[in-house]
Amino acid sequence: MTAAVVALGFLVVVLAAALVANRGVHLRRPQPGSRRILVPFTGGTLDPAVLAAAIRIAQTQDATLVPAYLLRVPLQYPEDSPLAREVEVALPLLEAVEHAALRAGVPVDARVEKGRTPTHALRRLWEVEQFDWIVAPASDGEDGGFTLKDVTWILAHAPSQTVLLKPAPA
Repeated sequence: MTAAVVALGFLVVVLAAALVANRGVHLRRPQPGSRRILVPFTGGTLDPAVLAAAIRIAQTQDATLVPAYLLRVPLQYPEDSPLAREVEVALPLLEAVEHAALRAGVPVDARVEKGRTPTHALRRLWEVEQFDWIVAPASDGEDGGFTLKDVTWILAHAPSQTVLLKPAPA
C-alpha cells in the first residue's frame, strides 16, 4: 500500500514536471475578453500584501488574475529541464493564490514560466501573452520579491501598466 502511494506521488510530480517542460503550466483558461493582471513571483513566496493588492485591482478592473511562478533554470541544466522539485514548490503556492482570488470572486489563470533568471522568464511570458496590468513584489531584503536590478529591468521593459509593491517592514 505504501509503495503504491509513493509511486502515485512520484507519477504526479513527473507529470507536473512534464507539463512545465512543455513551456509552462496553464491551470485555468482566461475568460474571453477579460482584462488580465499579471502577478509574477519567485523564490517560494508571494507577500500577502502584494496578493491582496493584486486581487483588489482585479476586482476593480473586472479582470482575470494571472499569478505566474517564475522558475530559474541553472546554467548547468538545459533550458527545457523539468525541474520537478521546483514544480513541487510552485504548484501549492499557485493553488493558494488561486483559492484566495476565487474567494474574492476573481477568476484565475495561473502560470509557471521558466528562464535563466526571473527577468528572462518574464520576458518569455511577455512574448506570448498580453497583460493589462503587472503587479510585482519588490524585495524586502529577505526571501521573495524582485531585486533592485530586476525591478529596474521590469520598469524599463514592462509592456503594460506596472505596479511594484515593497512589503512594509515586519
